[in-house]
Amino acid sequence: MVITNLISALPYIGQFTVEWIWGGFSINNDTLNRFYSFHFILPFIILMLVFIHLMVLHITGSSNPMHSKMDIYKINFHPYFTIKDLITMILTFSMFMIVNLQFPYILGDPDNFKMANSMITPIHIKPEWYFLF
Repeated sequence: MVITNLISALPYIGQFTVEWIWGGFSINNDTLNRFYSFHFILPFIILMLVFIHLMVLHITGSSNPMHSKMDIYKINFHPYFTIKDLITMILTFSMFMIVNLQFPYILGDPDNFKMANSMITPIHIKPEWYFLF
């Protein structure tokens, strides 16, 4: 609710946009269905857009380092850029996995490892890291 309420700070359209996202005046089953559907469909949309982008680059041949109109200076999309993109993707994914598997709690808050006590309020309650910017 806090994240979606940030949108309500937009002048004129903020409150309308929040109500449209929620599907009413408060969060309910419609809201959860919308967010679940959005999170399921979004990766497929992104994958489709990436595929379309790569096909457009492949067809138009926009990677010309010499900025010349002659075909002799053009670099083919495949295999040069396909291999380059594949190697970059594998290296990025490998580094991501190494960091996540070797240091799984690197971005976690140390207070999450303390035993919970419902009778004592923590001395310092701070917002999540994405609210600090």
